[in-house]
Amino acid sequence: MAALPSLRQLGYLVALSDTLHFTEAAKRCFVTQSTLSGGIMELERLLGGTLVERNRQQVRLTTLGEQVVSRARLLLADAHDLMRLSRELSEPGTGELHLGIIPTIAPFVLPGLWAQMQTRFPRLQLRVHEVQSHVAVEKLGQGQLDLVILALPFDIGQLLVKPVIQESLVLIHHRQDPIALQTEDWQALPLDRLILLEEGHCLRDHTLSACRISDRANHQGIEASSLMTLLQMVQAQMGFSLLPSSVLQSGLLQAFPQIQAIRVSNPPERTIALLARSSTTQHAELEALSGVIENLFRAKLNSSLS
Repeated sequence: MAALPSLRQLGYLVALSDTLHFTEAAKRCFVTQSTLSGGIMELERLLGGTLVERNRQQVRLTTLGEQVVSRARLLLADAHDLMRLSRELSEPGTGELHLGIIPTIAPFVLPGLWAQMQTRFPRLQLRVHEVQSHVAVEKLGQGQLDLVILALPFDIGQLLVKPVIQESLVLIHHRQDPIALQTEDWQALPLDRLILLEEGHCLRDHTLSACRISDRANHQGIEASSLMTLLQMVQAQMGFSLLPSSVLQSGLLQAFPQIQAIRVSNPPERTIALLARSSTTQHAELEALSGVIENLFRAKLNSSLS
């Protein structure tokens, strides 16, 4: 049987792909530069092709190298889950859990989530990473995150998905906005005054879908880099937007007294979900998080808008 690449060699190549610098990649792998370089050269020999192009000015991956890195990330993620299997079966809820969570959910559930998970799993070290949806999905697939909380619909590839709860979006506008006050159908509001989060936020896609942008003119409105900026724009009477109910129920609008939030007929919805790799061993944590998230959202969604 032909020799196979080792996980260590694949890890060297992934580190080099991330840094494009032999010295930095070696530091990341806690080995000498010569050890890392030798490991990659041996990997090239085993695979029968050049993975890395080197010269004094730069380091770059070949086409083969990029394909190998893509597969190596998946193999390393599966190996990571395999290493955790024994501990998870004997001592669930221990060790570290790297949780990814998107910005339009994180600030409004983290305090309660953190407290309840610490009560349920006191020996679990919860590491929270606030990232946009596409980054969360990528890092989860690569093994850099263990579980992810995000909102669907979103392209999650082959990841394991556990839907938790449906959440409505609500309309927000300035209390004296003449256009919003005179328009009975929120979907008839002018799209050039629709304020969106910038590319990368899944709430942007949910809003575009709710407003049926594909059926009307392409969106030419204003974009915001964050929720706080979006709210400041609405308070400045620059336009209207749609926000998740949980954001509003958190009390965030108390800092923006001129913004009015109203429920609309046939409201658009998003699905709050938990994602994991199919090879995950953290089923106890997955189930616990699912229950905590559902309870937190139900508590918020059952309260009324002021």
